[in-house]
Amino acid sequence: MTTSHTSDDNSVNGTSDGSGAATGASPAAATDEAVRAELSRLRDSIDNIDAAVVHMLAERFKCTQQVGHLKAQHQLPPADPTRESRQIARLRELAESAKLDPAFAEKLLNFIIAEVIRHHEQIAEQPLTSDGSRPA
Repeated sequence: MTTSHTSDDNSVNGTSDGSGAATGASPAAATDEAVRAELSRLRDSIDNIDAAVVHMLAERFKCTQQVGHLKAQHQLPPADPTRESRQIARLRELAESAKLDPAFAEKLLNFIIAEVIRHHEQIAEQPLTSDGSRPA
């Protein structure tokens, strides 16, 4: 998820020296610059959080891939509805305590769970190697 926080509008009140700063700064121009600076700061934080989310999801999927291989080795089903229900309830509680919309959190987890199950199904379909395991 990439966010962009650049603007093609470098002028404030129609005047600019090309640096993005207003020439002949008026109170409105100073406010505009302060707003741009705050937007930039906040968007930089959002970009950092997005990067962290991607890395956390990558780590999560590394773990779920291992779970998928273990399930396949022991002929366990790709989905575990009991665990999934517990996880959804747990995530909804976490979302509420974090002041995040629990319905949104549930939708996100359902999307992730569907992808994990798809991966587990793919792993289970892989042919066994000579030692009885599935390729990584």
